[in-house]
Amino acid sequence: MAGDTGYDSEAFRVAYDKVLAKWPAEREALTVATPFGDTRVNTCGPRDAPPLVLLPGGGGATSVSWYAQVAELARVRRVHAVDVIGAPGPSAPAGDRHPRAVADLTLWLDAVLDGLGAASADLGGHSYGGWIALHYAVHAPARTRRLFLLDPTQCFAGFKAAYLLHALPMLLRPTPRRARAFLEWETGGGAPPDPDWLALQEAAAGFPAAKPVTGPRPAPDALRALEARTLLLVAANSRTHDPREVAAGATALLPHVETGVLPGLSHHALPQAAPAALAGRLTAFLSGP
Repeated sequence: MAGDTGYDSEAFRVAYDKVLAKWPAEREALTVATPFGDTRVNTCGPRDAPPLVLLPGGGGATSVSWYAQVAELARVRRVHAVDVIGAPGPSAPAGDRHPRAVADLTLWLDAVLDGLGAASADLGGHSYGGWIALHYAVHAPARTRRLFLLDPTQCFAGFKAAYLLHALPMLLRPTPRRARAFLEWETGGGAPPDPDWLALQEAAAGFPAAKPVTGPRPAPDALRALEARTLLLVAANSRTHDPREVAAGATALLPHVETGVLPGLSHHALPQAAPAALAGRLTAFLSGP
């Protein structure tokens, strides 16, 4: 058993599988080969339905965090929730060849769509996953049908200084205790974290992951040219950034955006602790005119 500062791969696998068990029973686990290694994709929904690719937040969020929405989304889409290669999760980088720049992430996601047989897809992302999804939509507009972003980071507003200060101990020396303390601080006063999901975040502390790709926001001119219909929902109680600034930035830059506020939720309560109504709103958006 690993200590407080160590990573326990068996504990991570058990915690991951426990959250995955909240998915519909007909889920499938796929492995998609990419230039950067094998990518794990958790899939469900009708095989002939249009594809929807879901990208998780950073840290230890993983693909399984979409369990509260996936059953509803799978009524109208073939849902593919992806574990970002190089991040915590069962995706397996090819040696040290992991994404190091935004261009690598878009190349990786191109390969994922190719491996899934999807010429185009709807995209959804939370937090860091929203940042990836938005960059991909700019990179491959012909492959991006619709886009939804849940409290995306570093897209339309920067991080709050208090958030970075609270995150610093976990970033410098990740441990289960520090991961729990940080998440309990950020979600305090709102919906409490699911205990199984929180256990997975603790188990992910110290995961031998590659340094995450970071970089600038997508260029304003590229965002103004984006044709994909976009739904952006901000967490009213987010301590990560100013939700009003995020919504205002998206409205100013995206020509086909609808924005909304998720009351009573913090950034890290998404998507797993979101109310059932969120899944219905996402489904209506994806199925709309």
